[in-house]
Amino acid sequence: MIRKVVHHTGGLHNRITRRIFLAPFSLSETADYLSSRGVGLDHYQTTQIYMALGGIPHYLKEVKQGKSAAQNIDEICFSDQGLLRDEFQKLYPALFTNAEHHIAIIRALGKKWKGLTRKQVAASSSVPEGGTLKRVLEELEQSGFITAYRPFGKAKKGQLYRLTDEYSLFYLQFMQQKRLSGEGAWHRLSQTAAFKGWSGYAFENICLKHIREIKHALGVAGVYTEASTYYHQGEGEKRGVQIDLLIDRNDHVINLFEIKFYNAPFMLTKAEAKALREKVALFQSYTQTKKQVVLSMITTFGLLSNAHSLGLVHQELTLEDLFIPKIRT
Repeated sequence: MIRKVVHHTGGLHNRITRRIFLAPFSLSETADYLSSRGVGLDHYQTTQIYMALGGIPHYLKEVKQGKSAAQNIDEICFSDQGLLRDEFQKLYPALFTNAEHHIAIIRALGKKWKGLTRKQVAASSSVPEGGTLKRVLEELEQSGFITAYRPFGKAKKGQLYRLTDEYSLFYLQFMQQKRLSGEGAWHRLSQTAAFKGWSGYAFENICLKHIREIKHALGVAGVYTEASTYYHQGEGEKRGVQIDLLIDRNDHVINLFEIKFYNAPFMLTKAEAKALREKVALFQSYTQTKKQVVLSMITTFGLLSNAHSLGLVHQELTLEDLFIPKIRT
C-alpha cells in the first residue's frame, strides 16, 4: 500500500482522499475488547497479556475467560496448538516481499533495546545502506513493528529505531530457543532474570505508546510537548546516563521519567534514590537545559512514600493512569 498506492508516482498520484492508519488497541481498548468477550482480567493481568501479544485483535481473541494471564500466555504461545507458537516465521513473509531483510532488522533491534541509528541498523543486520534499507525501515515503521525516536537534543539524522512490536520482542526473548513448552512454561520463565529485563523494557514501550494518557494524568494535555528518550555514553571518568522517557514541555518544564514494572507497590532504596539524583544532575549537566527538570515515576501499583522518595519524586503515575479511555482531539 505504501509503495504502490500512497507513494505512487503514476496515475494514482494525488488521488488519495483519506489515509487511515489502523493502529493496535491501546490498553484501555484492549480491556474493553476482552471484557466484550467475557474475559474478566484486572489491569495488571491485562498489561501482562499486552506485553506479550500487543494490542492485536487477532491475537487477543485467543485469550480465554477463566484463565489467568500466565495460563493464557502458556496456551497461546507455548502449547503445541498455540496460535503464536510459530507465528514469527509466518508473519513477515506474509506481509513483505524479500522478508529476510525485514527479519534481519527485527532481530538486530531485538538485541539492542536502547535502539540503533540507521547506520548501526545496517551494520548489525547486514542490510546494505541505501534504497533497500530505507524501504525496509519505512515498511516496518508504517506497519507498527518498529518506532523511530529522536533522542533529546539530537537532530533527525540521529534518531534511534526501536523494536516496539510486543509479540516479536516476546518471541525473540523467550520463544525462539524453544527451551520450555507446554503447561507452566511461562510461569517458569517468569521466574528468571531474563523476565525482569524484558518486562522492564516492554513496559517502557507501553508507556511510550501511551503518551497522550500520561500527559492527561500529569494535567498537561493542552500543553505542546515532545516525548523522547535520552542516552549519553560515559567517557573515562564521566558517567553515562540513560533516561527511559522524558516529556519536554512548552511551559518550560521537562518531566524525566523512571519506569518500573513490579508486582507490588515500589519502594525506593537509599542507593536507588542516590542513583536517580545523579541521573537528574548528569542530564542537566550534559544538556545544559535551562528548563526546570522534574523527576516523575510510572509504576504498576504506586510508589511507597519514604525518606528516600520525599523531595525527590515530584509526580507519580500508576498503571491505572494508562488505562483511561481514549481522549479525542
